[in-house]
Amino acid sequence: MIQTERYRVAIVDTPLKLQPLFDFVVSEHCGAVDIFIGTVRNHAEGRAVERLEYHGYPEMGEKILEQIVQRAFQRWRIHRAAVYHRIGTLALKEASVIIAVSSAHRAEAFEACRFVIEEIKKDVPVWKKEHFTDGHTRWQGVE
Repeated sequence: MIQTERYRVAIVDTPLKLQPLFDFVVSEHCGAVDIFIGTVRNHAEGRAVERLEYHGYPEMGEKILEQIVQRAFQRWRIHRAAVYHRIGTLALKEASVIIAVSSAHRAEAFEACRFVIEEIKKDVPVWKKEHFTDGHTRWQGVE
């Protein structure tokens, strides 16, 4: 985990919990907290999914998460941010990523939160292996 007074980022192999992230970002200075939670769904491109596996390089990934969050602070007037990504085997409905952003006004929180998830998808070294109910698997994010 990398943490400062203004942000926390982590790649972890334990279930993600929303409340600690919300508690970190919420503030009497802010009128908005935007939260994005990515979860495991039961389908992908028309195929039934049983579970997902996320593999990654946490040390490098956390540094990249930190860079993404720092860019969000440069672009928008946000108060705090917390970004946690899960690795390991995840069942349906489990959270794979949680992003929480606080700001004085909702527009900045929404925009920064969306920016963070889009950048994660492009840059963070975490790879997804889909396990289908028919026994087949497929890697996503591995070229």
